[in-house]
Amino acid sequence: MQPLIDIIKLLGKETLVPKGSSRTTFLLAPVIGLASVILVSTLLWMNNIWTDKTFLGDLIVVLYLLTIPSICIIVGGFASRNPLASLGASREMKLILSYELPFVLAVLVPVIKSNFSLRLGEIVAVQAQNGVILGSLSGILAFIVLIMCMQAKLALVPFDIPEAETEIIGGPLIEYSGTGLAIYRLTKNMLLFVLPFFLMILLMGGLRFDGIHLLFGILKYVGVVALITVIRNTNPRVRIDQAMRFFWGPMTLLAAVAVVLALFGQ
Repeated sequence: MQPLIDIIKLLGKETLVPKGSSRTTFLLAPVIGLASVILVSTLLWMNNIWTDKTFLGDLIVVLYLLTIPSICIIVGGFASRNPLASLGASREMKLILSYELPFVLAVLVPVIKSNFSLRLGEIVAVQAQNGVILGSLSGILAFIVLIMCMQAKLALVPFDIPEAETEIIGGPLIEYSGTGLAIYRLTKNMLLFVLPFFLMILLMGGLRFDGIHLLFGILKYVGVVALITVIRNTNPRVRIDQAMRFFWGPMTLLAAVAVVLALFGQ
């Protein structure tokens, strides 16, 4: 409950806008980021519950919307006109350019496995009939890539380079206080649900509500979050150049191999 309590406490504090900053952009950035996460969560729940009401290309929509929180952090950091915030925003920009390619390649694996469908509901339905995609070799490789990319999307160790509190004191968030900071924190906490849930839909058959499957679904989510937490607690922070080499090198190669294996039915 502590993260929720911290957010509520921040809502009651004064929101300070740094002198010389772009006030409108500075205040709107966290709101737009939160709105995109809420919309993604809504789309995922709808596709998980009513698989027949999916629309063509909703997977592409979700991928686009998942980039908006990071873009809002970049925009908010630059809008504050703080040198440390600008440094953190530039790091966030480089990180996005690094992990988005392997992330999208890994997402292609369930697309291929579900007869090249771009509908999230159909991906869930195919797994209900034929078994989860994670049970295949290409699914396992895609899972590894997606977990590492999600770690970067969440800005958790070892990829918390943009905020790096011990180095640049919060980076893009250094000038945020009160409601603005609370909204950013809420967005991060919501992403900790949305991203594992997205992974479950793509590779683990989503969340079913009939009988014992509900318990299995909850355990799958807890397992993914536990894995993210273990990675965060057992690794040191890497430099931005190391992160870029990691995602453009091993992760992109692994994702490409997963796509090829999926095309050959593995």
